[in-house]
Formats: sequence, C-alpha cells, structure tokens
Amino acid sequence: MAVALVFQCSKNKKADVSSDIAYCAAQAEKTLEQLPDDDVLPRNIDQDKSTWRFVEAGDWTSGFWPGILWYLYEGTGDEKWKTQADKATRKLTSLSQQAAHDHDLGFQIFNSFGNGYRLTGNEEYKEVILRTADSLATLFHPKVGTILSWPGAYKEKASHNTIVDNMMNLELLFWASKNGGTKSLYDVAVKHAETTMKNHFRNDYSAYHVVLYDTASGARVAGITAQGYADESMWARGQAWAIYGFTMVYRETKDKKFLEFAEKITDVYLNRLPEDLVPYWDFDAPKIPNEPRDAAAAAITASALLELSDYVSKDKGTEYRHKAKAMIETLSGEAYRSNDKNPAFLLHVTGHKPDNSEVDASIIYADYYYIEALIRLNPEP
Repeated sequence: MAVALVFQCSKNKKADVSSDIAYCAAQAEKTLEQLPDDDVLPRNIDQDKSTWRFVEAGDWTSGFWPGILWYLYEGTGDEKWKTQADKATRKLTSLSQQAAHDHDLGFQIFNSFGNGYRLTGNEEYKEVILRTADSLATLFHPKVGTILSWPGAYKEKASHNTIVDNMMNLELLFWASKNGGTKSLYDVAVKHAETTMKNHFRNDYSAYHVVLYDTASGARVAGITAQGYADESMWARGQAWAIYGFTMVYRETKDKKFLEFAEKITDVYLNRLPEDLVPYWDFDAPKIPNEPRDAAAAAITASALLELSDYVSKDKGTEYRHKAKAMIETLSGEAYRSNDKNPAFLLHVTGHKPDNSEVDASIIYADYYYIEALIRLNPEP
C-alpha cells in the first residue's frame, strides 16, 4: 500500500549520532533474539510483519547483516558486536571457495569480510577477500568492458548485461589490487567504470538500470529497467548506487573525470527530491505523491554524499554535507524508524515494485547504509 508521508523537522536540528547508533544497537539486539542457530541471515520484514525473513549465504543481501554488526562494533566499541560480527561473517566463507555466479560478491564479501579486516586486521579475512576478488574478475568481458551482472538474463535480447548496482562491487577489486592482488583487478574496475559512464546514462545524467551488450562486437544494444517504473524512468535506488559507486571510484583512482561525473549524477538526483529528501521508489512513478518511498535510496545517497562532500569544492561540499545531514535526520525521525513495529532500523523501503516484492518494507541493505552514514558522520564535533 502506498503511503503519502508528511514530515515536519527542523532544518537546523543537529543529528544526535550517538543516540542514533544506540538505537541501531537496541534494534540489532532484537534481531539477534530472532536469529536462528543455523547459517541464515536476515533480509527483509514485510510491512505487516514483525519478524525477519531469513536467507542463506548465496542471497545477494547476505553480507549486509555482518556489515551492520561490524559497524556496531566500530560505533560502540562493545566487544559483543565484534563477536557477533565474526560469527555472521564466517557464514559467508564458502562464497570465496566457488566460482563466481554473478556480480554480487562485492556486496556479500566486502561488506562482511572487508569491514572485518578493516577493523581487526585478521589475515583470514584478507585471504577470503583476495580469493573472492579473483573470482569476481572472471565475469569481466574484455570486448564489452564490463562485469557480467546476471548470467542467463536477457539472452533473447543480448548476450551480456550489466546493471548499475554493479558499480558497488568494484570496491572489492580496487581493494584487492592494492592489498596483495594483481594490478589487473584495478584495470578491470577502471574499465568497468569507464564503460558504465559511457553507456549507462541518459543526456540528463539519469541512469538506466540495465544495459545490454553484444559480446561479439562489444556494442551497446539497449538500456532498460528491471526494478524501475519504465525503461526511460529514473529508478531511485539505481541512481543512488551510481552516486555511491562513482564517488568510490574517484577515491580509488583520483581521476577527475569520475569526480566530475559523480557530481553530475548527484545533482540530477538532488534536484528532483521531495521536500523530506527521501525519494519515491522511482522519480517518474505515475501516482506520485501516492507512491511508495525508498528509504534505502536515501540512506545510500546520504552515506555517499558524506564522502563526496570531501572531494568537491568548498561550496559544493557544504551543500552536499547539509543534504546528507538532512536525509539522516529524516530517516532518524518517527516517520521512518521501525522502533517497536519490528527489529529493523528503518521502514518504507521498496525492493522490487514492478514484481510487487518487498514493497514498503524493511530491508537489510537500507539499515546497512543508514548505519554506515551514521558512522561516517560520527567523527564530527
């Protein structure tokens, strides 16, 4: 059911990051109470439910819960979160011991083992990351210049497909190339970003969700949608993935062309936001304002803006940081917090609206990028 939401929040109110992190910790305690003893991990809670739906390690969302636990350890310093994070992270080890199936290995392994290694320096984690990076790179098609996203999909139209979400998985390759992996991993990541920048965006810098390629010629065949409203519409979470992804690519390469592009795709998103800065699931959905929101897109973008604000001009950086804080403030308000409704952090996330799947729900990746944004904001006085 679509919900039209009205928000009244002070634009000058300073986010209380420590209390927000404490809220996340309290909610995560509730999730631990629901978590079975086997190897599953939480994915989503439908809007009329109060318990998590659990998935196995192979699900594309499996790395977000371990990542949340690592951020809780980072944000609180409490050893219990480190213990829980290690336990959850190790559930995904098998993904590094098999051939890559699709592009999601970055989401799965870098959010879990990557955060774990960053915070602990555990060499076992590093070995898993490096093996996984090599596996992910096998999906790169040199003629096309991108990593295959969904093997087997759209075969009737083209032989290779890449989704905008795939930008997020390049961080795994960049990291591996600088921490014991080969330089070829860096080259694959850069080429994927360059090809995506060239082929994945319209003249107004809005992103297609999926781009199809011909493997024989390497040519672009078409831009389409899978989870957006229409092929030519701007799917909110897809644009958020792009903003985050190209910001990260600039960080890793220091190539100004990626920074300039990140600004352009950010501005088209920001210029079309509703007043509360949480987008509808698709900016061109036909029944706005009576369309579901996507709190995940807001959380992803808020986190990305906090980083991007450090790379751009002073004035632009101030604008981006202000917007990020305002997004976090809205997400931290009563309208979007799960509180006693369920053990997730956030409400009003839209997963796959055209498929009527996870609509106006709580979804684990929204919680992950929300707490990541809080951690990124936390050092501020």
